[in-house]
Amino acid sequence: MSYDPGALDAALAAAVGDDSALIADLRVAFLESAARQVDLLGRARCDANWHLAAWRLKGLAASFGMTSLMALADEAAQSAPGDPRILRQLQATLATLEQS
Repeated sequence: MSYDPGALDAALAAAVGDDSALIADLRVAFLESAARQVDLLGRARCDANWHLAAWRLKGLAASFGMTSLMALADEAAQSAPGDPRILRQLQATLATLEQS
């Protein structure tokens, strides 16, 4: 699955125009919220908590048009709680987004 780190900035620019300060603030808020959900996935010990974090991440990704992250969150929802493969993929995706 490929990730376009520029898609987040494009979605933010489409939503708020060319206000670079607002785009930067929203980008930080998105990344912090996504990281929080990935952290909750990593700490989930039951199906309910795992699914809730995955669905919240999917909804967050949908709000910003991040289709690749949505697909990954959906894959997480289908996985067993604590699945190390999906957690690594999510962490790598967030790292890519943070660096762009």
